[in-house]
Amino acid sequence: MSKLAVVLFNLGGPDRPQSVKPFLFNLFNDPAIIGAPRPIRWLLARWISSRRAPVARAIYAHIGGKSPLLEITGEQAAALERLLGTAGEAKVFVAMRYWHPMSDEVAAAVRAFDPDEIVLLPLYPQYSTTTGGSSLDDWRRAAAAAGIGAPTVAVCCYPEQPGLIAAQAALVRAAVDRAASSGTPRVLFSAHGLPQRIVARGDPYVWQVNQTAQAVVAAIDKPGLDWAVCYQSKVGPLAWTGPALDEELARAARDRVPVVVNPVAFVSEHSETLVELDIEYRAMAEKLGVPAYVRVPAVGTADAFVGGLAAVVEAAREQKTGLCSGTGGRLCPAEFGRCPNG
Repeated sequence: MSKLAVVLFNLGGPDRPQSVKPFLFNLFNDPAIIGAPRPIRWLLARWISSRRAPVARAIYAHIGGKSPLLEITGEQAAALERLLGTAGEAKVFVAMRYWHPMSDEVAAAVRAFDPDEIVLLPLYPQYSTTTGGSSLDDWRRAAAAAGIGAPTVAVCCYPEQPGLIAAQAALVRAAVDRAASSGTPRVLFSAHGLPQRIVARGDPYVWQVNQTAQAVVAAIDKPGLDWAVCYQSKVGPLAWTGPALDEELARAARDRVPVVVNPVAFVSEHSETLVELDIEYRAMAEKLGVPAYVRVPAVGTADAFVGGLAAVVEAAREQKTGLCSGTGGRLCPAEFGRCPNG
């Protein structure tokens, strides 16, 4: 019976307050995040992580001093393994990019499992060089060092995967119904922003975020639904993708409409949802006078979403090796030169 290893990739997060600074250092030392030459990048990462660590510790203090991402990703892995296990021997591993378990330790575990085939599955539905691209690159390095030779398919993205869309649409629809008691709601699809220069180089992330949002709106099927895509989590002085979520909250306050905030690019709860969206942006909305602020949960282990991941895995297995967009070949228009699918 064929043995399948699936590796789920996510960002990772500090597991205690003392881990915050090294976690941040790993993040900013990634060449996909800061493209400077290695010695300069190392110095910048050391400086930025030292400067930001106190602020980040205060953020994590709101949620117990650590990130819940590893536990939640583990629950997603277990749910996916239960579905895949019905078709043969399958094991789902979790690899984090910037904190443990990282690619080297997971690659060693996969090598010990000795699978016949491997599927690499980032928990980033929309591809970016800074997220899924970085994780897959780091895995290839670690897998080579571990001597892994099993046929491998890497999934780059699945922005319109039906299970993902169905799970988000159900959650957004319920939130819209809740917010409707305060007026006609506006749905804000909030994604983590990127420096505009990364998008200008051909990164397809923003285009794929828009595809997800449009698919969710179509699935909700509420004629005349008011909605917009916006971005959060800006860091530093560079120009970032917009409009920013705070700008959209100000617009909603002027228009006197309640907002439903859906974390369109996040499939798991973590600091950007539990602190930024639930605490900081909620307080901003109240201060601005937004009639109501309803936050949509991340899809987590929703049956439709996990079923969608299983479908992505099966589509990748049919391809045998190489790169898969979740349903097959390239999704992105030709102008996005950083699309990994050629």
